Amino acid sequence: MVTSARIQPPTPSTTQEVLLEFPDNRLLIDLCGEYDRNLTEIEQKTGVQIVRRGNQLLVLGEEPLRDQAAEVLVSLYDRLETGRSVEHGDVDRELRMGHSSDEVAEDQLEMFKGGQVEIKTRKKLVEPRTDAQKAYVRSLFEHELAFGIGPAGTGKTYLAVAVGVNLFITGQVDKIILSRPAVEAGEKLGYLPGDMKDKVDPYMQPLYDALNDFLPGKQLAKLLEEKQIEIAPLAFMRGRTLSNAFVVLDEAQNATSMQMKMFLTRLGEGSRMVITGDRTQVDLPRGVTSGLADAERLLAPISKISFNYFTARDVVRHPLVAAIIEAYDAETPPA
Repeated sequence: MVTSARIQPPTPSTTQEVLLEFPDNRLLIDLCGEYDRNLTEIEQKTGVQIVRRGNQLLVLGEEPLRDQAAEVLVSLYDRLETGRSVEHGDVDRELRMGHSSDEVAEDQLEMFKGGQVEIKTRKKLVEPRTDAQKAYVRSLFEHELAFGIGPAGTGKTYLAVAVGVNLFITGQVDKIILSRPAVEAGEKLGYLPGDMKDKVDPYMQPLYDALNDFLPGKQLAKLLEEKQIEIAPLAFMRGRTLSNAFVVLDEAQNATSMQMKMFLTRLGEGSRMVITGDRTQVDLPRGVTSGLADAERLLAPISKISFNYFTARDVVRHPLVAAIIEAYDAETPPA
């Protein structure tokens, strides 16, 4: 889409500035943000100065940062023209990602060319923000079995649950099943108070949180009571055949090889299955192979299974999370 915002090319006497003209003052107000906080963030991240003049923004700075800031502003205005909002995460994503898709595989790029990707749920419209997230969401709709692999904060589980809710409310699946390995990350389940459900529920809380974002509270409670939505530890999946269901295995790096095989073979007629995990956060005992790594190695040649990968560039939580992940990734593991 070609935005109606206009970039005035710099003249020889103003080579350090770019003038942007925006036809809709109301959208320009949204672009700038409350107390111009969006402009301030762009200035801080790029080192440029942005001056507001009526329906124009003057961007002052050195190349290529000046041009990057101008592109971010035009892209965000283009987003507003389509009726979408501009939030802090959108500004951060544009600053980090821009229009570059170099780190996304060509086959993933092909999957989302030609249109906007959105997921409708009962409470909100969910929009993947990065190229990798768009490719991931496309693959969830198009494949019966898909993997989402990458660091924390990249939306792997959140987007998977959103797609599951969408397929459920549109009648394409009869139920949603969300599961996690109840692996102790330094804590002991036995010391937690209550019965087995009380002990396990804290491990499942991120799944409840995601569902609460997409479904009204009373409806969610009713669906959980009627078992149309199930949240259960991985061990509870043994012996079941999951038909006409949308099934998510979260934190799959903490499943053993046997557990992963058991889970994958639960796939029944009319079902879709999503496996999400972070290879850098394995809590299994030393010497136990992660089922996620095994599945990646064994199933990669199967064309009908989709593998989607995320990096720190796809983090949509606090910007510091991306910096933390990059710092850990840069550290050479001990020999």
